[in-house]
Amino acid sequence: MTVNPNLSGKTTIAPDVLLTIARLTALSVPGVSRLSAIPGGVDRLFRRGDYEGVRIVIENNVVYMDLYVIIQHDMNVRDVSRTIQAQVSRAISEMVGMEVGRVNIHIEDIDCETHETA
Repeated sequence: MTVNPNLSGKTTIAPDVLLTIARLTALSVPGVSRLSAIPGGVDRLFRRGDYEGVRIVIENNVVYMDLYVIIQHDMNVRDVSRTIQAQVSRAISEMVGMEVGRVNIHIEDIDCETHETA
């Protein structure tokens, strides 16, 4: 079987792919305990692009996102936020080739749970 190098087609990326990339990348950042629910009441249930701590809007093929996170109590908030922004932006750009216009980080809480060791 031979592949025609002149063959063209279209690749479509579902918004859920972007949400998953952003979510998994944010959770992999040291200091991130978990993602938070997106604040906003009942009307947020009817908005597209809201998913487990990540809100994404795509305008003119540019991705804008808000991430709602809970960080570990012993971490520097500014450093963790900047790391999330850089890594999520890089992941979206590299994995799907889309431009990222903005990554807003919302620190919703600090995880103060102590983990006892036996």
